[in-house]
Amino acid sequence: MTVAAAAAADPSLPSDLALVPRPDSVTVLPGRFTLDHRTGLRAGPGAEAAAGLLRELLTPATGLPLAPDPDGRIAFLLTPGDTASAGPGEEPLGAEGYALTVGPDSVLLRAARPEGLLHGVQTLRQLLPPEALAAGRAQPRTPAAGWSLPCVRITDRPRFAWRGALLDVARHFQPVSYVRRFVDLLALHKLNVLHLHLTDDQGWRMPVAAYPRLTEIGGRRAETAGDGIPHEGAYTRAELAGLVAYAARRGVSVVPEIEMPGHARAALAAYPELGNRPAVRLDTWTRWGVCENVFGVHDAVLDFCRGVLDEVADVFPGPYVHLGGDECPRVEWERSPAARARVAAEGLPGPGALHGWFLGEAAKHLAGLGRRPLGWTGTGTELPAPFTALAWLDADHGRAAALRGHDVIMTPYRSTYLDYPQSADPGEPRGQDGGVLDLRGVYDNDPAPAHWEPEAARRVLGTQAQLWTEYASTPAELEYLAFPRLCALADTAWSAHRDWPDFLRRQGHHQTRLAALGVRGRSLPSPHPERNAACAPRPTPPATPLTVPPSASAVRP
Repeated sequence: MTVAAAAAADPSLPSDLALVPRPDSVTVLPGRFTLDHRTGLRAGPGAEAAAGLLRELLTPATGLPLAPDPDGRIAFLLTPGDTASAGPGEEPLGAEGYALTVGPDSVLLRAARPEGLLHGVQTLRQLLPPEALAAGRAQPRTPAAGWSLPCVRITDRPRFAWRGALLDVARHFQPVSYVRRFVDLLALHKLNVLHLHLTDDQGWRMPVAAYPRLTEIGGRRAETAGDGIPHEGAYTRAELAGLVAYAARRGVSVVPEIEMPGHARAALAAYPELGNRPAVRLDTWTRWGVCENVFGVHDAVLDFCRGVLDEVADVFPGPYVHLGGDECPRVEWERSPAARARVAAEGLPGPGALHGWFLGEAAKHLAGLGRRPLGWTGTGTELPAPFTALAWLDADHGRAAALRGHDVIMTPYRSTYLDYPQSADPGEPRGQDGGVLDLRGVYDNDPAPAHWEPEAARRVLGTQAQLWTEYASTPAELEYLAFPRLCALADTAWSAHRDWPDFLRRQGHHQTRLAALGVRGRSLPSPHPERNAACAPRPTPPATPLTVPPSASAVRP
């Protein structure tokens, strides 16, 4: 029996096959494989990291040593090259696909590349009893069954290469210990990008040796929206480098975001000479919204940005650096003699063109560092050519950017901004004003809609969720906002198959895994439409769409 064809129709399928995200194909085989103290791990060349990760993740809860063993019954096999497939006549596994066979006496996990093996490790975790995900010693819910896996044959590969989540640590700082936990939650769901929003008007969290006041002054604010409570925090270089290594071992790439030329108030509080009014002393901003204080365009600012990006590239080895780029008021440039001089020197049509010029200069420096720039787009047309565009305001802006030749990551706020409330219930925690984003609203998002031109759809790298933190200051608040909605995004980013009742069925069991991990997210809606309107088929756009508040920054902070 193949789960891909029968899961929704047969609710009696074993709950341990309720995997999130949904695999391409799962064939149920007879029997179970039981792990015990004699179970060893056999890793072929290049597969040692995946075997080590499985051991690291399972031993705390199970107490099993899962020692390296050349004759181990759980085998990890890496077949280099994109042409590796699950078997004769099968499609290639690609860069992140894997094939898993669990029999009564042995387990074989194979992939073309290490990333695929790491995803297979997460599938093995989900196939075990949920208690295997606990942080400390636990017992399986059915002791007689032990730590056992159902016998299955799984072939799996993702729809999109970019599957991620943004974590905003600029508005409310989160300790690195929590960011590591967040990475683990991403990896469990085969999300492979952590977009770390490190700087903004309200806080600068990235250490830069040449500019220590960025964190000493820019990392602190006197209060938050009038609450009278100081807020501060910054990472050390060692913490960030350790985070990058920790994430890489789990198949997650950390993408830093350093905002420019707008969203720069914290940097200007630390170094006023970088602004357009150097004689004016600013504080790290204590309010939300769009701040009119932006970087100047004189040479010292460009030197500053280059120095910051040099250090960012040293700490974050991945190919992408996010430069922010949106919500940059031009009012200071319009009043600045230095900005007008720059307009004349560069032959620009006016101060408004300084935005694209500034980003272009930063992009050229990143190119020299071997990095590619990312930027937010609210129109699909404002980013310079080298940028990969994150379309946040409207999905059609992603199409427009793709047709202009940009690679695109789809982040439309109506379906990916998890700082919106999950319901209109009176007891729901406060979120962004303007509407509700429920579980179905996230699940219904298609990063590359069928009606798009093929050339536009090919430019879509993937999608990611956004966790902005104006109204979420603690890990518990973040996880309530993220789950189960992040599971829905993971499912649609990985799998092209859409089946809302099937997702609810799988997620219902997956909730027990989240509980074992200590995640206290929102409960699921009823699977019966007559009991919960959120489950009813939705028109496109959604029947109750989110609305853009008067300040767009209340949506894309």
